[in-house]
Amino acid sequence: MIALARKYRPKRFADLIVQTHVAAALRGAVAAGRVAHGYLFAGPRGVGKTTAARVLAMALNCERRDASGVAGEPCGACDSCTRIWTGAANLDVVELDAASNRGVDDARDLRERAMYAASAEGRHKVYIVDEAHMLTREAWNALLKILEEPPSRVVFVFATTEPQKIAQSAAPILSRLQRFDFRRIGPHAITARLKQVLAAEGLTAADDAVQLIAQSADGGMRDGLSILDQVLSFGEGPVTAQRVREVLGLIPEEMYGELLRLVAERDTKAVFPLVARLVDAGADLGEFVAGAGETLRAVLLAGLGGEPEGLTEGFQGLVRQYASRLPPPDVVRLLAVLSELETQLRTSGNARLAVELLLLRWAMMGRTVELEAVIRALGGEPGKGERPGKGDAPAVLRDAAAGSPVPLPPSPAVPPAVHPPEKGPLTLDRLRALWPRVIDDARAKSPMLGALLQATEIAGVEGNTLAIRLLDTNPVHVEGIERQRDALALLVGRYAADPVRIKLEGAARGDRPAPRPSRMTEEGVRADRLTALRAKDPSLNTAIDALDLELLE
Repeated sequence: MIALARKYRPKRFADLIVQTHVAAALRGAVAAGRVAHGYLFAGPRGVGKTTAARVLAMALNCERRDASGVAGEPCGACDSCTRIWTGAANLDVVELDAASNRGVDDARDLRERAMYAASAEGRHKVYIVDEAHMLTREAWNALLKILEEPPSRVVFVFATTEPQKIAQSAAPILSRLQRFDFRRIGPHAITARLKQVLAAEGLTAADDAVQLIAQSADGGMRDGLSILDQVLSFGEGPVTAQRVREVLGLIPEEMYGELLRLVAERDTKAVFPLVARLVDAGADLGEFVAGAGETLRAVLLAGLGGEPEGLTEGFQGLVRQYASRLPPPDVVRLLAVLSELETQLRTSGNARLAVELLLLRWAMMGRTVELEAVIRALGGEPGKGERPGKGDAPAVLRDAAAGSPVPLPPSPAVPPAVHPPEKGPLTLDRLRALWPRVIDDARAKSPMLGALLQATEIAGVEGNTLAIRLLDTNPVHVEGIERQRDALALLVGRYAADPVRIKLEGAARGDRPAPRPSRMTEEGVRADRLTALRAKDPSLNTAIDALDLELLE
C-alpha cells in the first residue's frame, strides 16, 4: 500500500499548497521558455521543495504539456510525467541526496554526466540535489564552472532546509542560482488538505482529530499526511482526537486546563501533584512547557480580542474562559518569565525541578491593577489635575505582597478650599509659615512643580528676592525648578505687595562640592514618575501606603 504522502503528492504547479508564489514563477518560466539553469529551493522540511522540483522536471519533459488549458502545466498522466512523479529510473531526471554524495568526486561525476545531451530532442536534463547544504566547499567549487556556463537544456535544482550554510561555505554559488523561499504551511491549509485526502479515501475523522494532526505537523504537509497514515494504522473506525493523542503521545488538554486554573487561583499546592501526574504518565516535560507557552499565548490572544488558531473546540472554550480571569498584562509577564528560563529549562540536569520552579513562580506572581481602578475603588475621581497624553500608557501598580485582597481604606476627605490671606511684607518667618500653602498652590497649578517644591526650604529673604534651597542634589530637580522659576515667583507674589524674584541655592551639603550627576536609571525614572503620580491625587498616597503597591509602568 502506498503511503499517503506519496499517493497524494502534487502532480501540477496548481496543486502546490501555499507555495503559489513559487508555482506561478516556475509555470510562467516554462510557458515562456525562460527556465533558468540553476535554482535554489529553501524552506522548512515537508513544505514541497522536492515536489516542486519534480513538477518542474515534469513540465519541461511532458509529452502533452498545456493539455489542461493552462500554459506551463504538465499533464501529470503521460509516461514521462508518471516516471518522474514515481521516482522511477529516468535518463533525463536524476535525484541525488547530498548527505551521502557530498564529496568533490561526487560533484565531478555529476558535472561530467551533465555534459551529455538529453535522451531525445526537445527534452531537458534535470538534476535535483536534496539536502544541498551538506555538500562540501570543494564539491561546490567543482560545480561552480558548470553552473556559470551550463550546457544547453540542463537544469540544476538544489533543495535545502539550511540556506545559510550554503552562504557560509559557497557564497559565489548563490549569485548563479535563482532562489525561491518556501513558506511554512498553516494549520488551516493542512486541515483542508487532510479532509480532502480522507474524503478521497472514504474515511471519516472528527474535526478535533484533524486539527490535532494539523497542529502536530508543525507547518509540514508531508508530516501531516504521515501522521494521518500512522493514526489510520492504529485502529479501525472513525479517527478520534483520543486516538490521535494516544498515537502521538500528546499531553491531554485537561493538564493545560489545570495549569491555567492553578495560575489564575494562585494555587501553589497544586503544582507538585500536576508535575507528578506528568512524570507518572511518561510525558515529555519539555513538550509540556512548550505547550504551556502556546496555551498562554492563546489566552493572551483571546484577551486582546483575537481568535486562537489550531485549537480544538473544547480547548478554545477553556482559553476564552481564562482570558477573562488572566488580564493581558499578567499573561505578558508570565510569558516573559518563561522566556527568561527557557535556556535553563532546556539544559537543566533536573528537568522536573526546573518545571516545578517555573510553575511556582507563575502561581506566586503578583497581579497588576490599573491606577485608575485603584483610585476609583478608593472613591476618588481619576483624571483631575494634569491628564496623561493621548498616547501615554496607563500607569500600572502591582500588589507587592502578592497576597490576599486587602480592604481598601476610605478615601480621605478633601479639605475645603482656603482663600489666601491678604498681601503682606516678605519676611522670613511669614514666608516659612506660608510655604506649605505655596506648595499646595503649586500642586494645583502643576503637580510636577508641587512635587519638586516638597524637596525645598526657605533659605532667606533679601528685599523682594526669595532664596530657596534644595534638600537634595538631584540635577533633574534643579532643572525642573529653574524652568518654572517665573511660575513660582507669581505664586509667591500672590502673598506679597510687590513683585517677587526667586533665587535658587544648592543643596544643604555644607562646603563639600556637589557630586557628579548620577546616570539616569530605570529605577530613578520610575521613582520620579511615582512622585508625580502621588502629587496628582491624595487618594493615591493612601492606596500606595495601605496596600504596599509598586509602580510597574
